[in-house]
Amino acid sequence: MSKHTGAPGTSGEFVGRHIGPREGDVRAMLELLGYADLEALTASVIPESIKGTSVLDGAEGLSEAQALAEIQAIARRNQLLRDHIGQGYYPCHTPSPILRNLLENPAWYTAYTPYQPEISQGRLEALLNFQTLVADLTGMQIANASLLDEATAAAEAMTFCKRLAKNKAAQAFFASVHCHPQTLAVLRTRAEPLGIEVVIGDEAELRDFSPYFGALLQYPASNGDVFDYRAQIDGFHAAGALVAVAADLLALTLLTPPGEFGADVVLGSAQRFGVPLGFGGPHAAYFATRDAFKRDMPGRLVGVSIDRFGKRALRLAMQTREQHIRREKATSNICTAQVLLANIASMYAVYHGPQGLQGIAERVHRLTATLALGLAKLGVAVEQEHFFDTLTLILGSSRQVAELHARARSAGINLREVDALRVGISLDETSTPADVEQLWALFAEGGAPLAFDTLAACAASRLPAALLRQSAFLQHEVFNRYHSETELMRYLRKLADKDLALDRSMIPLGSCTMKLNAASEMIPVTWAEFGNLHPFAPAEQSQGYRQLTDELEAMLCAATGYDAVSLQPNAGSQGEYAGLLAIRAYHASRGEAHRDVCLIPSSAHGTNPATAQMAGMRVVVTACDAKGNVDIDDLRAKAEEHRERLAAIMITYPSTHGVFEEGIREICAIVHDNGGQVYIDGANMNAMVGLCAPGKFGGDVSHLNLHKTFCIPHGGGGPGVGPIGVKAHLAPFLPDHGEQLERKVGAVSAAPFGSASILPITWMYIRMMGGAGLRRASQMAILNANYVARRLEEHYPILYTGENGLVAHECILDLRPLKESSGISVDDVAKRLIDYGFHAPTMSFPVAGTLMVEPTESESQQELDRFCDAMIRIREEIRAVERGELHADDNPLKNAPHTAAELVGEWSHPYSRELAVFPVASLVDGKYWPPVGRVDNVHGDRNLICACPSLESYQEA
Repeated sequence: MSKHTGAPGTSGEFVGRHIGPREGDVRAMLELLGYADLEALTASVIPESIKGTSVLDGAEGLSEAQALAEIQAIARRNQLLRDHIGQGYYPCHTPSPILRNLLENPAWYTAYTPYQPEISQGRLEALLNFQTLVADLTGMQIANASLLDEATAAAEAMTFCKRLAKNKAAQAFFASVHCHPQTLAVLRTRAEPLGIEVVIGDEAELRDFSPYFGALLQYPASNGDVFDYRAQIDGFHAAGALVAVAADLLALTLLTPPGEFGADVVLGSAQRFGVPLGFGGPHAAYFATRDAFKRDMPGRLVGVSIDRFGKRALRLAMQTREQHIRREKATSNICTAQVLLANIASMYAVYHGPQGLQGIAERVHRLTATLALGLAKLGVAVEQEHFFDTLTLILGSSRQVAELHARARSAGINLREVDALRVGISLDETSTPADVEQLWALFAEGGAPLAFDTLAACAASRLPAALLRQSAFLQHEVFNRYHSETELMRYLRKLADKDLALDRSMIPLGSCTMKLNAASEMIPVTWAEFGNLHPFAPAEQSQGYRQLTDELEAMLCAATGYDAVSLQPNAGSQGEYAGLLAIRAYHASRGEAHRDVCLIPSSAHGTNPATAQMAGMRVVVTACDAKGNVDIDDLRAKAEEHRERLAAIMITYPSTHGVFEEGIREICAIVHDNGGQVYIDGANMNAMVGLCAPGKFGGDVSHLNLHKTFCIPHGGGGPGVGPIGVKAHLAPFLPDHGEQLERKVGAVSAAPFGSASILPITWMYIRMMGGAGLRRASQMAILNANYVARRLEEHYPILYTGENGLVAHECILDLRPLKESSGISVDDVAKRLIDYGFHAPTMSFPVAGTLMVEPTESESQQELDRFCDAMIRIREEIRAVERGELHADDNPLKNAPHTAAELVGEWSHPYSRELAVFPVASLVDGKYWPPVGRVDNVHGDRNLICACPSLESYQEA
């Protein structure tokens, strides 16, 4: 590895920082495995049929300083004008203590999804705050822990209404013409494969509600109007339809919440609560509904339960992972959320409190009302009678509109291009009286300037009196205490201390690739040039982003062997969906729209069949053999049986079982020979980059998880990016977004480039690693996984291996025999690992009763040994149970994890305190103490509470 470890500031320097094991460690690990060098190990792992397919060059990477200088030059190509575009995206202030202590803090951004609640109480509390914030502001009874963006949340609402509406015969969904255009675009994309007709119209003109199972209304409207929707909602309800309202959270501090005027679903974006524009993302969407519908709500839901001591404890409600259980019968393929962004939004509300939020909203509205008054004095026609922060101006001709935009841009201002005769202006938290005066100057045409103070004194509220908010919100203690920076800083630290993230220890989750998220990769994310750009700013202002995305697409093509890439999907689930839409559109373009059968191996991730269902495909499951590989004979038989209707196969490679299947080329050929396309799930690309390329050994399309292989951090369960790479024949069918691209498939995300502001992370990673470093990373991921497997195989059987007894980048430990011999379950081992200071590996996926371990290339041999030592010591504890030396029901595993409070209380267990909390001596120097004992999931599901406790309960406590 010495060739990759130069002096600081030299090329190749970063590779040695990213990869954990040192050269001597590598030799020792290879010796244990019986290989002379990494090339020999790689040759034994990669099947002969796909060797030599990688097209990645062997170039050295840049140093961290070089890469930062290069991306800074790219960022400077973006032009930052004063944005008044609106359309669901608003400049805002990220409070500095939230920026420093949350967004830029690895304790928050490297945490994983809180599936292990005992080590996730901090991020779960922040998400519970988010749910409470949303439920309070929307007037609904329950809210989820975030969705991907407002447009996809609206699409989820549409299918939600389809399932639950009483008007079962209806096949049409009404969408208001007043919704944001990007929302309508995503709705149309989602509806078409499901046979849903989206009817876009003016709800005020609607007389017959019977054709609709549901409706979507915007509040305030995209162009600024604040409409009273009560009559329309009554009409839809009388026809057996449900109504979703897309609402602005800041406006809801002043306006009657939709839950109080009959909405069944309220959804929208929390972006303006402290989250930068970021050229469109990532931002946290929200979704709230009635208590009666909670079991059908998409996405994750944080609930309140108790631990084994009866103490309050938080957890994810189980039904929120339904796609893993229901597969093709799932109602959504959403597997992720926008946790980091939801946490920013929740802390923004905590910091400002209800009075602070209301004050911000009132100030924005006063500025807008003053702006409107001044425009009227200048003779400009304002379309709205009632508005919150957005105005639509009616001009006399298209020439006047064009000239106005030209004047505005010359003055450093972006206005919204509504249509040929209308212009939009939105104000926001960052707007000032000087901004208002500058806007007036655009229309004054050399006349005397208007005086802001004079007009502001005369400006009256333009909110409709009948829709002014009367109900209180955010009365809970958490929103009424942490208003000083000192208090907020300590609150964020207290929550972070409750959690295990990558800054404390390795997170050995199989399938989830929790590798290093290097500081140099993260630095550009919060630069203004990337963070403060509106997604619908004129193209000439986003040349830096265009260069970044063009270069990143080329990098990903080189890494995968595909010919084209779309960066629009903002999660792995959305990438899967976009990939199947491309296949579907390709078949239709060839007169074969009837092809709708999707073959999926029984071992597949649950999102695969859920995605196929969403894309209008019929799932046919193919068998796996005893080694966990696809049963090729069964696959061939089913491909031939469905030859006339075969659309695709969805297959993960290396397999979900962590093995490079020898028959992958044959599998691809069988599907192609029967008229289908091959979708290769890229969740496990961390074993392939630089070694083999799916686009060269048979894949037609793959999605990539940039939040796995390519270093975007998990953020506690999001953000993510799930771009797709395709062969040339599928390139015309990549996602489109209005006039910005020239492709034939609709939008799958609200913004043209999805979660654009985190793309610099992957760009930095690839540029600093270079082709040689990326290849080395894949080899080291394979080495680390095989090292762990070899060290643990005599204690826990390795369930699946390849032809040479090796695994790919992850291994499955079979704990099922232990349940029979000792009564110890996979849950017991997972919870006991917390006492040793580790997050558990992936539990019971893809095989129940197993642990799937993925160490990644970033972990040192010392950390791998620490984990292996913990697993071996736990096996010794299980043997003690088997021998009767530890009680079958009262032992360290059954009672794990152990808390500090338990340690100092009365000790009634037959084993010692030392064995409970210091099972290895190294823990004495750096012990992680879980804040709660084992959480009772059943109690939580039976007593579902998904918001902060009431003020009264705090007072009682």
